[in-house]
Amino acid sequence: MVIGTALIELDIPASASLKDKRRVVRSVIARLRRDYNFSVAEVDALDQWQRAVIGISAVSNDARYTHGLLEKAIAALAEWRLDCVIAGYQIEIW
Repeated sequence: MVIGTALIELDIPASASLKDKRRVVRSVIARLRRDYNFSVAEVDALDQWQRAVIGISAVSNDARYTHGLLEKAIAALAEWRLDCVIAGYQIEIW
């Protein structure tokens, strides 16, 4: 069994309140769950208006497939949402 995780740091420059941020983050989380069947949660920067950190996890039997799937999801996220910018990400495979 292979477990893959990704931490994605998002900048949300147009956010003027936590309510604006939550709207964007909820949308991102819902789409990742729907399109990729990942476990997804906001894991850090909970009280910052213009920054979010999202954690993703996936389980598979092939490390290359899992890494590729996480990379694909991150690339797709960059195309979906024009109101947030991926500031950085980190992928780990166990």
